[in-house]
Amino acid sequence: MRIDILTVVPELLESPLGHSIVKRACDKGLVEIHVHNIRECGLGRWRQVDDYSFGGDAGMVMMIEPVYRMMERLKAERDYDEIIFTAPDGEQFTQAVANELSTMRNIMILCGHYKGVDHRIREHLITREITVGDYVLSGGEIPAAIITDAVVRLLPGALGDETSALSDSFQDGLLAPPVYTRPAEFNGWKVPEVLLCGDPKKIAAWQDEQSLERTRLLRPELLK
Repeated sequence: MRIDILTVVPELLESPLGHSIVKRACDKGLVEIHVHNIRECGLGRWRQVDDYSFGGDAGMVMMIEPVYRMMERLKAERDYDEIIFTAPDGEQFTQAVANELSTMRNIMILCGHYKGVDHRIREHLITREITVGDYVLSGGEIPAAIITDAVVRLLPGALGDETSALSDSFQDGLLAPPVYTRPAEFNGWKVPEVLLCGDPKKIAAWQDEQSLERTRLLRPELLK
């Protein structure tokens, strides 16, 4: 898989994508992640990438030319399964969306910034718009890192135990059950006896029951 991320602040992505599971997946050759500075295609001596909006609204807007130039440069090299824009008004990012994206070969993510991007980019070049929540951030770099992390960890070989992702919250539409590790008792607090019984069927039944109960209490809308 290859993920190309377009941004005006590439430094914001260095740490999230340079450590842990994502870095190990890159080192193994499971994924290529390329962060592109849109300013490389900026206009004029100062590599301008933003301008005032028509209509006089406050705030700057990412200009169409620099984004278009960089997108066309990348599209000339390969075909993209999705060209994603991180936008507060996009579709909600879910585990199901992450699962879908993890099956693709080439993905491009455009990070919004300032007051957004010239809408003609969204109308003519973007194939999918995604939000990570109903709130506004300073830019789309953090959402892009979230999307990338969620997708990469699903790639075969990215996790030490490939079955681990199957028990994550939301993977089956429910929250994950509680997890415990040694010692079996600490400060008088005990691990549930069923987890110590050694019977896989009883443990699985308890985990299913706990997942359903936690979902009912904490996220009842998921059961609909």
